[in-house]
Amino acid sequence: MASWLLGTGIMLIHVLGMISAVMALMSSRTSQGAVAWIISLLTFPYAAVPVYWLFGRPRFYGYVTARGARDSVLRRVLVRYRHNVKPHVAISENTDIQAVEQLAMMPLTKGNSTELLIDGDATFDSLFAGINQAQDYLLIQFFIVRDDELGRQLQQHLIAAVKRGVRVYFLYDEIGSRKLNDGYLNELSTSGAEVTPFRSSRGLKHRFQLNFRNHRKIAVVDGKQGWIGGFNVGNEYLGKSAKHGPWRDTHLKVQGPCVLGLQEAFWEDWHWATGDVITLNWHAESHPQQDQQVVIVPSGPADKQDTAGLLVQQLIHSANQRFWVTSPYFVPDQGVQDSLRLAAMRGVDVRVMIPERPDHLLVFLSAFSF
Repeated sequence: MASWLLGTGIMLIHVLGMISAVMALMSSRTSQGAVAWIISLLTFPYAAVPVYWLFGRPRFYGYVTARGARDSVLRRVLVRYRHNVKPHVAISENTDIQAVEQLAMMPLTKGNSTELLIDGDATFDSLFAGINQAQDYLLIQFFIVRDDELGRQLQQHLIAAVKRGVRVYFLYDEIGSRKLNDGYLNELSTSGAEVTPFRSSRGLKHRFQLNFRNHRKIAVVDGKQGWIGGFNVGNEYLGKSAKHGPWRDTHLKVQGPCVLGLQEAFWEDWHWATGDVITLNWHAESHPQQDQQVVIVPSGPADKQDTAGLLVQQLIHSANQRFWVTSPYFVPDQGVQDSLRLAAMRGVDVRVMIPERPDHLLVFLSAFSF
């Protein structure tokens, strides 16, 4: 009996290995990745199958399915939003801009204000000031939130907003914020804020999608002001970490019709995480003093195309004089590497800057292979 069960188990593992190999063949983003997975899954499925199901699937299938199922629920609201923003759409003859619009599946809008926020103090001073101005609702989404001095400041600003009658929606990534304790979240919830993790592994079928994290850092105030960029919430982002030292990063404050694009990205993520369709302001208003043209480009593993990768390649190909990039995790795929080489060959000044002191050593060391 024991030998029969053992034989059946071995056979099932090899069958799963073959099924997974076919999935890898059909869905891997690169031929090299497909070959590596197929060889591993067929020759040593005992270790390769669980690793593939944890980290190997290139698309966020649960989100893709939910996006299709929710269309009938959310499409009506999106149609109204797109209709409201129509008078603010900018028509560009620039084919590079047109390509970005196609990638984003969002329009280029005019009548926007943009403010570059350099480093943590400027970013969080601006964000907290915006939170204090909220009258209707706040949308807050971060990959990492820590229960430290800066994290507590954010929490107290949000609780104060709830007391003013402002609706607060707080979305965080449960892996990125794994050290965030229940007490912090319970205080927010008890105050009246709506709090939820992103839940990439929601549902039995998708329990193993642990590698699909939500790295977005979005804040929206009343559909009129928005913040987006590289900052998470923690003391280290203010340069207060003895390990990391001074922290260099950039955020962007936007006002105008483009804010509704940020709002749409949050709105879709919130619906995935909770199943709720929250009522928001979809009325677009131009900024009275600036007329910047902006397109919001959401991206993720639920996209039909590699939106982020294609965007970077498009930017490199459009460069005429220089292409300067700073990245804490410089691990480009083959397409980006080839684009950078071609840019340098046609005389573009190509420069890449990486941190002197990394926060993830393995990724930092990997950058030197490129």
